Amino acid sequence: MNRLFVVHKPIFRSSNGYMGYVKRKYGTKKVGFSGTLDPFATGCLIVATGQYTKLFQYLNKTPKTYRATLWLGANSPSLDIERVDRITEVPSIDEEAIRSALRTLEGELTYYPPKFSAKSIDGKRAYQLAREGKEVNLKTITSTIHEIKLLNYNHPFVHFEATVSEGTYIRSLGALLADTLGVDATLSSLHRVREGAFYYEIEKPLDPFKYLSIPRNTYTEDEEWLELGKKLPVEYFEVEEDGVYLVETRNFYAVIEIAEGKVSYKLNRLEKFTPAPNAPDSPSI
Repeated sequence: MNRLFVVHKPIFRSSNGYMGYVKRKYGTKKVGFSGTLDPFATGCLIVATGQYTKLFQYLNKTPKTYRATLWLGANSPSLDIERVDRITEVPSIDEEAIRSALRTLEGELTYYPPKFSAKSIDGKRAYQLAREGKEVNLKTITSTIHEIKLLNYNHPFVHFEATVSEGTYIRSLGALLADTLGVDATLSSLHRVREGAFYYEIEKPLDPFKYLSIPRNTYTEDEEWLELGKKLPVEYFEVEEDGVYLVETRNFYAVIEIAEGKVSYKLNRLEKFTPAPNAPDSPSI
């Protein structure tokens, strides 16, 4: 079964671990997902089965929107509620000061990712080293914060929404906001609302070929040659410029690359989208 859809990952489940539930629900052995969420985070997780797992790298998944809650006065080395080690009372903060602090985070932002993250250090995940009490030295990364705004402030909880580029660590944004406000704080909730045009719609099956970030090209000769994966001259395509393209035949799709006048296949004979009959219409839990 080829299927692309969005699940709502529940709290305190790893993204990878949740795939066991998805496999059982849809009766399939091959399931992939894109955009790992932390165990304490919830929300939009793009999932695919069958052939469609090969398309993740071509999907348009940015920008991403998150809603988060910053708990003022709580301290956690993991920057979330999984490892809170100290809670202190802090005075209420002027709401306009919070809005102003949020505005300072907009634009291109360079910062350190959380030590409790999936970043690789000498072949080990940073969070593995951190949990073992070992030193974790991470390099700075740069993200684009398209928009970040205050949703509600109910002391000591600051609820905000951020639309960001792919690879942004919202826990780090929370830590930077706390530093700007001059208080200890950690995220107490994190929810991903959407990834690009992907958002949770009760696991409705989606046509992946409407969500690709690559342009289309037109093959002008015998479609059977393309479907059989035969060697093709670049003159057989409407667009001959270098690039990666989606090409459609009557029966299949292919992803090809044109480079220096030569054509190569990235993916071929991808079946066209057909809505799954009797698709589940109840939310995942």
